[in-house]
Amino acid sequence: MTENNDTVCFISTPGFCSDCGSILPLLGNTGNVICYACKRTWGPEAFGDMAMSCTIHFNENNAYESSKQKDNEEEDTEGPVVERKCPQCQNDKMSYATLQLRSADEGQTVFYTCTKCKYKETENS
Repeated sequence: MTENNDTVCFISTPGFCSDCGSILPLLGNTGNVICYACKRTWGPEAFGDMAMSCTIHFNENNAYESSKQKDNEEEDTEGPVVERKCPQCQNDKMSYATLQLRSADEGQTVFYTCTKCKYKETENS
């Protein structure tokens, strides 16, 4: 079961070091794995019959591009867009972002940005 020594301290679940009980890292290119905690070297049999799989999801309909084409006037929004009148150009759409700048028992600060002229204003809520 091991390369260094055939004795183990206790029986463990596959994927765990039988000497210290730590989770074993994934197998390296050499086909062996070294426990991070106790530095003992284990072969692939330390993982038993475990298998790993990976799924990669691609965005087939390219929703990002279609939303950019749909909202030509809102090219560089800096967050979600709400209906709020810009005091500078009278545009009725502004994007917003929030931050907790004051103490935790007080409201957060909302930063609004006009989607048309990029005018910025803040509001303490």
